[in-house]
Amino acid sequence: MKKVQLIAIAFFSVWILSAAAQPGGGPPPGEKKEQIEAMKVAFLTRKLDLTPQEAQDFWPVYNQFQDEVENLREAHRKARKSAKDDFDEMADKDVEKLVDSEIAFRQNELDILKKYHAQFKQKLPMKKVARLYRAEEEFKRDLLKRIQDRREGGGPPPPRR
Repeated sequence: MKKVQLIAIAFFSVWILSAAAQPGGGPPPGEKKEQIEAMKVAFLTRKLDLTPQEAQDFWPVYNQFQDEVENLREAHRKARKSAKDDFDEMADKDVEKLVDSEIAFRQNELDILKKYHAQFKQKLPMKKVARLYRAEEEFKRDLLKRIQDRREGGGPPPPRR
């Protein structure tokens, strides 16, 4: 069963990376997010090494967590988009509101993490919860590196093994 999962994940990851590496042949903008999410699921699945029961219990909770965080971030992006970028031209009260809004956003994000951390601990052994957080950070670093390499014309780095 695990071999089948690993083969499927490897095939899917190679397919996504090869499609993204094609000059001008990358996915349409709306699909990029879905592809990144699929890559993240494959990455986390590999790193966490979940049993079938753990996977069944964990993924619905993790998906709710991701949805909640994404909704918060989207609302925050919209609010920031409407704000001016030049603080020097803003009134002090407006700058204060902007900074307070940023602090509130970070607190809300932390509150969501705390809420779901408690649920993750109920679904997974603590070592796998710790691996989850580490794997999420590793995925972000890898993704940012790929984006940076691509912008510099280096293309995507070879897949990690």
